[in-house]
Amino acid sequence: MEVTTTLWVLTVLGLAALIAVDFLIGRKPHDVSIKEAGIWTGVWIALAALFGLGLLLFGGGQPAGEFFAGFITEKSLSVDNLFVFVLIMAKFAVPSQYQQRVLLVGVLIALVLRAVFIAAGAAIIASFAWVFYIFGAFLIYTAWKLIQEARADEEDEEYEENKLLKAAERRFGVADRYHGTKLWIQQNGKRVMTPMLVVMLAIGTTDVLFALDSIPAIFGLTQDPYIVFTANAFALMGLRQLYFLIGGLLKKLVHLSYGLSIILGFIGVKLVLHALHESGVHVPEISIPVSLGVICSVLIVTTITSLRATRKQAAAEAAGAKDEEAPKKSIDV
Repeated sequence: MEVTTTLWVLTVLGLAALIAVDFLIGRKPHDVSIKEAGIWTGVWIALAALFGLGLLLFGGGQPAGEFFAGFITEKSLSVDNLFVFVLIMAKFAVPSQYQQRVLLVGVLIALVLRAVFIAAGAAIIASFAWVFYIFGAFLIYTAWKLIQEARADEEDEEYEENKLLKAAERRFGVADRYHGTKLWIQQNGKRVMTPMLVVMLAIGTTDVLFALDSIPAIFGLTQDPYIVFTANAFALMGLRQLYFLIGGLLKKLVHLSYGLSIILGFIGVKLVLHALHESGVHVPEISIPVSLGVICSVLIVTTITSLRATRKQAAAEAAGAKDEEAPKKSIDV
């Protein structure tokens, strides 16, 4: 798909306008209700769907299919980000009314950093076709690692600040409490960061780690930087509302890591096959419709099995609680 400079500029301006509207709507700190989160999650998904339909009308089926496959993949991978976001919010004890502002700025930082990653990835791919082997091998390794982590019970998992964040805290200092939505204050004659700024940086910079997985994954579905960027943008921009909508459901998605590992492994194999094809080896390539079908099927099956597993676990725990209460009642009698 040929993308002109004008289209790039219009797209960036359009996304900036959407971010500005989102910021204005959520500028007043408040607790986000499930209803509000649900409405705006639907709005962002609808906007992504309209954008994909626009690609279908003006660019054809190929770019539209690549966008939808990339968007669904990035959206599903971003759900995994929410687990870490929950840990970050808990570690920094972010008041509930400020969490939406933290997520909005944190996601904006993540979007800018991902744009840098995408530009670098596109330049590398354009110059070195063999990088697909590296991307493919990395995704397959990441898929295996996800399975290992899913099999290990990590109930005591805690968020650990990255080195960049620790360096910023040492350099500028951090206030001992939140001061509304202020990012900097004067304390003892020195200008220091507030916990609000620290947690925003934590959200934004932590997403870079997830980008190491998601950017190679989407390049496995399309090599068009425009589609890669827009799919990432729409997936990230609705992440704030998704956090409040499914925050309580995250613990129920017990098989999510298995589903994501299958998706990453599948795209890794697709990348390796593409690299072999580019090297002149006659191997079958996986089409976008097949990729889209596999990704959607895995997510649906993963969600169903997760909900069934949590339902069975809840029933078993309830039965165990009744068994424990029975002897106590007989003793009382």
